[in-house]
Amino acid sequence: MVLFDPGFHEGVVGIVAGRMKDRWHRPSFVFARGTDGLLKGSGRSITGFHLRDALDLISKREPEVLLRFGGHAMAAGCTLHEANLPAFTRSLQQVAAEWLDAAALAQRLWTDGALQPEWFDLPTVRALESHVWGSGFEAPLFCDEAQVLQQRLVADKHLKLRLQLAGAAREAIWFGRTEPLPARVRLAFRIGADRFQGLERDTAVRAGGIRVTAGPRLRGCYS
Repeated sequence: MVLFDPGFHEGVVGIVAGRMKDRWHRPSFVFARGTDGLLKGSGRSITGFHLRDALDLISKREPEVLLRFGGHAMAAGCTLHEANLPAFTRSLQQVAAEWLDAAALAQRLWTDGALQPEWFDLPTVRALESHVWGSGFEAPLFCDEAQVLQQRLVADKHLKLRLQLAGAAREAIWFGRTEPLPARVRLAFRIGADRFQGLERDTAVRAGGIRVTAGPRLRGCYS
């Protein structure tokens, strides 16, 4: 996916590309016009599509398209003349067609299954927060069914929820989501402490952008 608009700001193209990638599970590039008149693009990718290698292949196939590029497998950037944007889009989509199959384009979320109610507590949260997580060693991600008891918008851009989850009513917030949820959902989540203005309440849950509070706060993903 390639997106450009003259009104885009160069400072946010990476954020937008990341959100496009998360929403549609496709390698995504977003461009803005720089002060020098050139288009500056930032891309985010999915597993199975090495973004920097894709740009390198484009530069070899069509040397005139890219002025410069760099990055790594999951994030990369490039600069080009606006007149070359259609050629870049066509070339990137050609590489994607060659490298990505149906399995790679099917979004999957691996979880550790349901979290038992007795582990929704601060000692568990602190034990998890004491570790350093990263690529290849990701923090535990749990998954369970939940009933949506209440939902409303906060600041016109976040979904505030009250869920019946793991045997208890829990408050939640799904950051960046405005669409309402059905009465029952399946959530992937991580637990974390509910901290606000220097105070710490039990825990909360965040799901797919959701953070749930009331007893433990959870955070995770809705599917």
